[in-house]
Amino acid sequence: MLAKLRISKLLSSSLPRRIYERRFLATHNAFSNTDESPVVAAESPELPSWIKDFLSNKPSSSNPISDDEDFVIPSLASWVETQKLGREEASSTGNVAKKPIEDIDKVSDFLNKKEASHEEILNALSKCDVVVSETLVLQVLRRFSNGWNQAYAFFTWAKSQTGYTHSPHAYNSMVDVLGKCRNFDLMWALVDEMSELVTLDTMSKVMRRLAKSGKYSEAVDAFLEMERKYGVGIDTNAINSLMDALVKENSIEHAHEAFLKLFDTVKPDSRTFNILIHGFCKARRFDDARTMMDLMKVAGFGPDVVTYTSFVEGYCKEGDFRRVDEVLEEMRESGVKPNVVTYTIVMHSLGKARQVAEALGVYEKMKEDGCVPDAKFYSSLTHILSKTGRFKDAVEIFEDMTKQGVSRDVLVYNTMISAAVHHSRDEMALRLLKRMEEEEEEGGSCSPNVETYAPLLKMCCQKKKMKLLGALLHHMVRNDVSIDVATYILLIRGLCMSGKVEVACLFFEEAMRKGMVPRDSTCKMLVEELEKKGMGEAKLKIQSLVQSKVMTKSQSPLPVA
Repeated sequence: MLAKLRISKLLSSSLPRRIYERRFLATHNAFSNTDESPVVAAESPELPSWIKDFLSNKPSSSNPISDDEDFVIPSLASWVETQKLGREEASSTGNVAKKPIEDIDKVSDFLNKKEASHEEILNALSKCDVVVSETLVLQVLRRFSNGWNQAYAFFTWAKSQTGYTHSPHAYNSMVDVLGKCRNFDLMWALVDEMSELVTLDTMSKVMRRLAKSGKYSEAVDAFLEMERKYGVGIDTNAINSLMDALVKENSIEHAHEAFLKLFDTVKPDSRTFNILIHGFCKARRFDDARTMMDLMKVAGFGPDVVTYTSFVEGYCKEGDFRRVDEVLEEMRESGVKPNVVTYTIVMHSLGKARQVAEALGVYEKMKEDGCVPDAKFYSSLTHILSKTGRFKDAVEIFEDMTKQGVSRDVLVYNTMISAAVHHSRDEMALRLLKRMEEEEEEGGSCSPNVETYAPLLKMCCQKKKMKLLGALLHHMVRNDVSIDVATYILLIRGLCMSGKVEVACLFFEEAMRKGMVPRDSTCKMLVEELEKKGMGEAKLKIQSLVQSKVMTKSQSPLPVA
């Protein structure tokens, strides 16, 4: 109730008294010409304990760290080992109890060896004294989901351990890692090895990864061959999985072609039609979407909230809010009520179009329809408030969510952390990260992901906070968040722009070692910065790594043991 009152108060101070002809959209921008400062209550000077613990560790090198400017970040490959040594030094003084090293960290130490080949990692793992379990395997695959060589080496070694057999879930996770890293030859070899363990879940991961890499025809071929090769039946759920993968990766043409080819063989359901309608709307092919909706009716399925929301989303992306209103009216005339997803899309799009008061007016209409906001709605609302200078209001809405019975999830936290960084509330952003951990421990769904850390890492690069950057990267590892190529690009570019070119080189080399090649513009930027600083030797090394990327891409796949 309190949250509703707060939101209503916010809206009443922002919306005009007179409601214009548009059905639920106001027309006054309440946030224009405002003098309100985005400053919130004074923040505690205390940093989260995990930050203080990290900063209090003695450096592993012989040179003391005097300040952030002089701190040179070690390569990520040795990060876990460095932190382990730091903990051991602290415990040797007798002031801190030595914590036992978890199995995941023992494994990580072996997998993080620089320049190690597949065979070398396997030989090293023979000395690893851990008990292999499905839980450990899945955790390792999460932590190294962007490093297929390490993940596959451990997967191979684990399979050879006495008393352990890979589950279908573990196989599917490994298949997904290989597909994510675009090692498709090895991915297919592993699927062949699975044999009777292959399910629709396996093939869905295969099709999605192929589609994401632009291999649309290969995704369709995988679908057509899966019954003959692996005994996975081609039914309605299967074709929906294929079309969903194709549509999400922007190939409505291949999805529609597959639909037409199998229309007489596989009976479609309402989800089949909705996937295609969504795909046509996403491609701004609204006439084709209407044709598909007519076919949906002929097949005996009435358009539902998902159908109409696809049109709403398409017109929102066009910025055509008049057509959005028409679709919403058509929904009501058909007896279909908009749901929270519909309203969230409209609100977010209006906010993005800087029609802020109108965006906030969506909440009032939701109340009239008896539609309850969810976490995604709150995420969008806090984003809009933050972007328009109402950071204090965004904080209040965020804090009151749970009082209205809506649990905060990772998306809400990510939005709030990004907002805090945007408004230079760096300490608040760090405390939010700590709160995520606490809520996760209490059974929430707030485990940080790579998007959680992105604004924090960017902030560290911009403000040259190298110690904090190290702490955050270590924290990512501890939470089994695998650093992807987008994060490497963010770090390399951010450090280059801040003049920390030496550190940028370390991240570039680390990315290349893992088979993740930054885009050409990033490589060019790094080389240019090295040239400006007269670092000829480092420049030649980076150029050599760039030239070798063709060899890296064409690296022959490993045999499946």
